[in-house]
Amino acid sequence: MIRYDVADAVATITLDRPDAMNSLTAETKQALLDALRRAAADPAVRAVLLTGSGRAFCAGQDLHEHAGNLEAGRGLADTVREHYNPIVELITTMGKPVVAAVNGVAAGAGASLAFACDLRVASDRAKFALAFAGIGLAPDSGASWTLQRLVGQGRAAELMLLGEPVDAARALELGLVTRVVPPDDVLKTARELAGSLAQGPTVAYAATKRALAYAATHALPDSLALEADLQDACAATRDHQNATRAFLAKERPTFEGT
Repeated sequence: MIRYDVADAVATITLDRPDAMNSLTAETKQALLDALRRAAADPAVRAVLLTGSGRAFCAGQDLHEHAGNLEAGRGLADTVREHYNPIVELITTMGKPVVAAVNGVAAGAGASLAFACDLRVASDRAKFALAFAGIGLAPDSGASWTLQRLVGQGRAAELMLLGEPVDAARALELGLVTRVVPPDDVLKTARELAGSLAQGPTVAYAATKRALAYAATHALPDSLALEADLQDACAATRDHQNATRAFLAKERPTFEGT
């Protein structure tokens, strides 16, 4: 259900249920969470790439499993709190850049997973659909938090309430994705992007993610104070010191992630 590979300091996590459009069962979600925790804890991993196999990125919740839970009186089986929330929290707070290679449909929680990543490379055949309202549900997996930060509150409300699919060209126009490329180039482009980030200043990237998340919900004076603290921490790293020397010597810096 989940493939995990590490090469050149990039952990590639692949949702691997192509016959089910990589929809998410409880078992798949737990395996994804375990893989993300593994990548977050591994000092040899400096960037993460999340993608899906086959023609979909992720179609969201496996509705066959969900229907069974409803019929058995288990409702959502607490999967939002037990699986989706920790997955999205880990992606967004991980001290490493996370790149999504959106190779096809990203619907419901699948779209939410892509939006939680720091950067998104999409196939020109990809589509995003916030399909929650279509089955009588509110958004989950952090979509209410991430989507309006990407496209603004008004546009986020439109996408969620209407649930209309957004094609790749429109997604790029709205700012939902970073790049749109032909289908055969999605994984290659995303790997190159993740590989470039894996060779960068990992501590500074982690600080940048933290600063952005904090500033989104705090006043300017508080955000300035955190920036100062984060800069102090980054200034003490070998990467900053070596990069400063390289800059003065008109050389290209080499980052070690420390």
